[in-house]
Amino acid sequence: MTNTETSTEQVKSFLRTHPNFFEENANLLTELSLPSPHGSGVISLAERQQLAQRDKIRVLEAMMAQMIKHAEENDATSEKVHHFSLNLLNQQSFGALQHLIAETLRLDFAVTQSLIRIWIKPSNNAIAQDTVFTPVSEAFSDWIMTLNLAHCGAKPDIADHLLGEDLQSFAFIPLGKKALNQRPFGVLILGAEDQQRFKTDMGTLYLERIGELVSAALLNHLFALHL
Repeated sequence: MTNTETSTEQVKSFLRTHPNFFEENANLLTELSLPSPHGSGVISLAERQQLAQRDKIRVLEAMMAQMIKHAEENDATSEKVHHFSLNLLNQQSFGALQHLIAETLRLDFAVTQSLIRIWIKPSNNAIAQDTVFTPVSEAFSDWIMTLNLAHCGAKPDIADHLLGEDLQSFAFIPLGKKALNQRPFGVLILGAEDQQRFKTDMGTLYLERIGELVSAALLNHLFALHL
């Protein structure tokens, strides 16, 4: 270590062990000068400290503004999910239920297209021919059954036949009763033209809640499923 480095460490050590040094020698704050961080000559140590504090305050204000923005966005999303759940309870027909799900996802959650596929036959024969029971490959249903959370990002090759080719990001939400550790009986697929809408590293809390609500609503119309 050079003499300069040794002296610097000694000064640092002295100031750390004497925290009242500048309070007891206040005149030094105005006598010492430092280069201005904004390139406008030199400023006193006191002025430099004030600038540093202002910079810290700006950073904290920016962080606070971002936190408030996220909180407001979460509140708005929670309100939408709440209204969605109430509307699901009021659907009397299987067709009306599917229409509500698709329209709510499109209008309230920025989903360009959505698709439901169910691979367990319903006990209600009146709806057994509905398009939601269109067969999917065994490999695809097996993949959905391995998901613990919604899968977001690009569309995997195993699902290349599902939803439009012009969509850029996707969410695959298993349908089932997670609280009962029930194996998924189907999937809710969301697609968006916006590549950033469903990102790989995004939080999936609200997607999980939507999946649980849709699962419960569908089961009310499918009645007894042989799971």
